[in-house]
Amino acid sequence: MTDHDVVSREEWTAAREELLAREKDHTRLGDELARQRRELPWVRVEKEYRFETDEGTRTLAELFDGRSQLLVYHFMFGPSYKAGCPTCSSMADTVDGALPHLHARDVTMLYVSQAPLEKLLTYKRRMGWNMPWISSAVGDFNVDQGYSRTMEQTREAIAPMLEAGPPPTLEHNANSSGTDVTGYLTEGPGFSAFVLDDGTVYQTYTTTARGLEFLMGYYPILDRAPKGRDESDASQVWLRRHDEY
Repeated sequence: MTDHDVVSREEWTAAREELLAREKDHTRLGDELARQRRELPWVRVEKEYRFETDEGTRTLAELFDGRSQLLVYHFMFGPSYKAGCPTCSSMADTVDGALPHLHARDVTMLYVSQAPLEKLLTYKRRMGWNMPWISSAVGDFNVDQGYSRTMEQTREAIAPMLEAGPPPTLEHNANSSGTDVTGYLTEGPGFSAFVLDDGTVYQTYTTTARGLEFLMGYYPILDRAPKGRDESDASQVWLRRHDEY
């Protein structure tokens, strides 16, 4: 027997219309935030970054691939990893099919990681993705953006957390990636946006943590299911790579 409220169709319709008004307010707020993102000031990228790609070494400007906008997802796949982060992998599944639509709007999107290129491409083939994936191991890009650090820096930063015991999601993701918690946390997830204007690259936006949920296409779908995300305190422990369920 359900313990959820059960009402007449008329009562349900009235409650749904009340919620719809709030959903529309949320949509309008989202539109306003999008406008404010576009109006953020730009910062010039002064450093000459280089990356290893499946087409050879390329500069940041060359990564735009003839378009004026570049979106970069900092995918957690560090040198000690044996496989990509399962949470980042779930994002790649939901974004990969959007590539043709992004290209049609003058946008290039790709993934960048610290692991060697061949390791990234091997994993990409396993997952069946089309998204361009490059290695920043030859330079400081991921470090300067704040998404990679050394084992020593990581060990010092997370010492209190390790003493208290890492969260289940963290242990799950580290084990699933074939490394320990320290090795796993040498990397962090993030999203960066750039524009190429008259030959100069500018950074326009960045976000991390829950700011990345827009890339997790399954969450807004689950948010509309009767049980929602159904994660309780375990958060993303349920997540697996699409070939592991």
